[in-house]
Amino acid sequence: MDAQKASYSITLMANVLGVTRAGYYAWKNRAPQRGKRASARRRLDEAVAWEHEVSGGTYGAPRIRHALARSGVDVGVRAVAASMRRQGLSGLNTHPRPSRRGRRGPVAHEDHCGRQWDQGALDRVWITDFTYLRCAQGWVYLCAVRDAHSRRVLGYAMGEQQSTDLVITALDMAATTRGTFPTGVVLHADRGTQFTSQKLAAYMRAVKGRVSMGRAGVCWDNAMAESFWATLKTEYYYRRAFTTRDQVYTGVATWIEDFYNRRRIHTSLGGKSPIEYERHQAAQTDRRMTRVTSLDVWKLVASCVRYARASWEMRERETPIIQAASSMESPEARRERATSRDCAAAVACASAASFVAALACSTEVA
Repeated sequence: MDAQKASYSITLMANVLGVTRAGYYAWKNRAPQRGKRASARRRLDEAVAWEHEVSGGTYGAPRIRHALARSGVDVGVRAVAASMRRQGLSGLNTHPRPSRRGRRGPVAHEDHCGRQWDQGALDRVWITDFTYLRCAQGWVYLCAVRDAHSRRVLGYAMGEQQSTDLVITALDMAATTRGTFPTGVVLHADRGTQFTSQKLAAYMRAVKGRVSMGRAGVCWDNAMAESFWATLKTEYYYRRAFTTRDQVYTGVATWIEDFYNRRRIHTSLGGKSPIEYERHQAAQTDRRMTRVTSLDVWKLVASCVRYARASWEMRERETPIIQAASSMESPEARRERATSRDCAAAVACASAASFVAALACSTEVA
């Protein structure tokens, strides 16, 4: 436009080009500034390329920025990074992040308890969680599995890392304590990554169990586990000093096995320890089963006697010869036949009584 100013006015040329007169002059005044910025960008690119080459191609934007600052060039790390992108330069990452390609995400589980962990019987709900215990050597991570009904610690595992493997080790110990893994048991936990992992989900499917979880960030949804940690730390851990991890392993295991499970009184269990409560429950179950079995046997005996008498009477009614004979027999003969029928019923009752006595003896021996 400057070359055509002698022949045409600026206003006419601006209208033909579709720009405003003010816009043209603003662009014209910015031209020297654009030249200055371009020159400064070229100098920065040269300096960045030099420092990158001096470092053997290892420096990234943060280190190149510090190297330029030593040379008196004050520039931000973002400007250095932009210069490296323009020139296709990159530094070496000495701590690369592992690729997550092919990994499956966490598993979401529903809350099957609704804060009602005690379902009124053993092995219906198991509670699990992690806690941290510190010693002079560092942290110890403890995972415990408890029965929500008896409060007994069925399994536990400790290690230097908080992982799903510790959870599975504690569950294996719990299954060993019970003799087998109870079918349909609900494992309730929080939403830690160890409990939402695919590995634990596959383990629970294999043993035919279910995983239950509360809401994220709500500690009250797993309050039963938090209560146990408070008991462990207040009554044992905080009252002692531990130098090595082995001391933590041995001390915590001894406290759980010798004191908590066997001797610590729980008011919620009627003043009994967890193992005492489980034995009490087992004894009550055995007595109920014995009473039910004896009652069922006596009902069976009574039914057999009634059936024998009914069969006797039906046979007498349905046989014409017996009916004709009974119509002509004397009263003494009828009384004798009735006595024989009652004797047969008495023999059946005596046999049944002998069977019940033998059953009772076998139950007491067992």
